[in-house]
Amino acid sequence: MCGIAGMIGEIPSRKVLEQMQNTMRRRGPDQKGVWVKHGTALLHNRLAVIDIEGGRQPMQREHAVIVYNGELYNTAEVRTDLAKQGYVFSTHSDTEVVLTAYLAWGEACLERLNGIYAFAVWDMQKQELFFARDRIGVKPFFFTEKNGTFLFASEIKTLLAHPDISAEIDGNGISELVLLGPGRTPGCGVLRGMREVPAGWCGTYSHRTGLRLRQYWHLEDKEHTDSQQETIETVRRLVIDAIERQLVSDVPLCTFLSGGLDSSIISAVAAQQYAREGKQLETVSVTYRDNAKYFQASHFQPNSDDSYIGKMNDAIGANNHLIVIDTPQLVRALFEAVEARDLPGMADVDASLLLFCREIKKIGTVALSGECADEIFGGYPWYRDADIRRKAGFPWAQSTQYRASFLTQEWQQQIDAEAFVDQKYRETITQVLPNGVRGKDDRRIREMTRLNFAWFMQTLLVRKDSMSMFSGLEVRVPFCDHRIAEYLYNVPWSMKDLQGREKGLLREAVKGIVPEEIRVRKKSPYPKTHNPAYMRAVSNLLRQVLDEGTSPMFDFIRRDALEQLLTETRAQPWYGQLMQTPQTIAYFLQLHHWMRLYHVTIG
Repeated sequence: MCGIAGMIGEIPSRKVLEQMQNTMRRRGPDQKGVWVKHGTALLHNRLAVIDIEGGRQPMQREHAVIVYNGELYNTAEVRTDLAKQGYVFSTHSDTEVVLTAYLAWGEACLERLNGIYAFAVWDMQKQELFFARDRIGVKPFFFTEKNGTFLFASEIKTLLAHPDISAEIDGNGISELVLLGPGRTPGCGVLRGMREVPAGWCGTYSHRTGLRLRQYWHLEDKEHTDSQQETIETVRRLVIDAIERQLVSDVPLCTFLSGGLDSSIISAVAAQQYAREGKQLETVSVTYRDNAKYFQASHFQPNSDDSYIGKMNDAIGANNHLIVIDTPQLVRALFEAVEARDLPGMADVDASLLLFCREIKKIGTVALSGECADEIFGGYPWYRDADIRRKAGFPWAQSTQYRASFLTQEWQQQIDAEAFVDQKYRETITQVLPNGVRGKDDRRIREMTRLNFAWFMQTLLVRKDSMSMFSGLEVRVPFCDHRIAEYLYNVPWSMKDLQGREKGLLREAVKGIVPEEIRVRKKSPYPKTHNPAYMRAVSNLLRQVLDEGTSPMFDFIRRDALEQLLTETRAQPWYGQLMQTPQTIAYFLQLHHWMRLYHVTIG
């Protein structure tokens, strides 16, 4: 994985280009390159994973130059197809395959790629930039236009390093931060003029035609005709194939292992593959100091992961590394996590992953993780609870009125909070078509899948990419294989909810792959701290912000609402299952820090 950036238009000094490139050094600590010619600049920072020497970028072939961030999982098949057309390769990097695919098929190359990517190709014949983001949206691609120049980058901070680009928010940005955050509207960069290519979209830019964007892939509503047994067998085949494809690496690789179903499936398949090659798999797990002392079972988190990690690791014969995070570390990392994400995020859920990834980097450069199985297979409570399903709105954030109460009176009058959120919600569910739907439950599940796919899953993927790449760690997510998403989208709920269990279909499909105790274990979310010292620490920090009284967020956030936040405990989460009162306090700390760090102004 890498960091990419570039611009079409007026090219600034070499010093500015270097400043922009330096903002991406954590994403690509191994190599860096610059290509500048005739009003075009392409910047690249590389984390070398495949073909360490041959994969240097920017890479030029014939009349095209590419900067590429990602991994292509069907490299061998695409290379073979291109070789049949007479193309000869000088490296075994996937970058050369993607560039050659563009030369051979133009924009249609995207139909042939299976992977996670964001890339840009400058076509010197057409005098046009072609760019694309992977189908699921695992890798980021931000862009903006200013003074006749088009700029793009993997990270917002890279664009802000250009002297013409400033961090400014308006009413829409405030709405995104307070009413939707840490989620955000697909394609929205929160800052004024800042946009992101949505998942499954591509585009072109030239001085002649300007900016053009189009969607090249989407979930397609259609009839599911496979029998239950055929569906089980297809899921098993797709999952195993996706995992095995993602084990290719020229540098050390490991897997996340929480003791839950998803990470256990990935670790088991990986361990079997490694055993066939005479190697032992390295697994990594995370816990929090004193969590055994303070853990309290809940509907969302019925049991702790710790004992299951050991059982799973013993079953697959892997070498496990248990990383223990302490509360003071977690609090400090809240602010680093803002720098990694370039926006306020999921509070300690972000911070813990950042610390986790930093330790994983000492073990391997590539890791596989179980993100997105819950969204695709229907594992979250809001899929399975009929009362939650029936409620309109985003199921992970049924808190618009509460969120709006933090806005100052002036901004409450300017922003119609309920209408803003409801519009975003309805724009998403209206994309669902009746093709192949078998009753109200199936339609609602498809709506839920669309909502999760476009919103909640994107928040988690941003978290995974930004926190891992901040440590120069590449994290792959096998359940995000677009073939799995396409197939599961149309599987009826009666099959997904097999035997009345969350992710029942997936559980049935992996019989014999993971130990039975793990296979039937009730879903448990990403582990978080239960130590009361965390609540005390973030409360003290917010108290300091309030006492100081100069935070720029007070221009739109009520101080008295934050005072009240410090004295009450609400049962209603801010976002998802994990952001309760301590995390809500931490979110406002991140908002405060972000505005100071990025010199955010309100316009």
